[in-house]
Amino acid sequence: MNWLNDVKWDAQGLVPVIAQEAASGDVLMFAWMNREALQKTAELGRAVYFSRSRNKLWFKGEESGHVQTVHDIRIDCDNDVVLLKVTQLGHEPGIACHTGRHSCFYSVLQKDATGAPAWQAVDPVLKDPESIYK
Repeated sequence: MNWLNDVKWDAQGLVPVIAQEAASGDVLMFAWMNREALQKTAELGRAVYFSRSRNKLWFKGEESGHVQTVHDIRIDCDNDVVLLKVTQLGHEPGIACHTGRHSCFYSVLQKDATGAPAWQAVDPVLKDPESIYK
């Protein structure tokens, strides 16, 4: 049986994917894959996702140069979430987020000055995104 048939794809033919930095364990980003993206990722050893907004394959780093080399592809116990262990490469190694940060998970729920919960960006921008994307 084809290993791709073991994945529980959703109604749109997609599976959620978490990209984790192999060296640090940091969760870098969340994305989606279709069958073709997962197959290409396995073949190339490079992260390929499916862009729902553009409705096409998205080779991570195709515009930014921030490529993810894939070391390990795992699936969870329900076969409905994929985990990629990656090394983030590029002109500025370590930038995974389109905001120019190391990780897409840079905001933390904290109390603001009034004591109300609010999202606060706690990780720095490593490079201005306008200089990354043309």
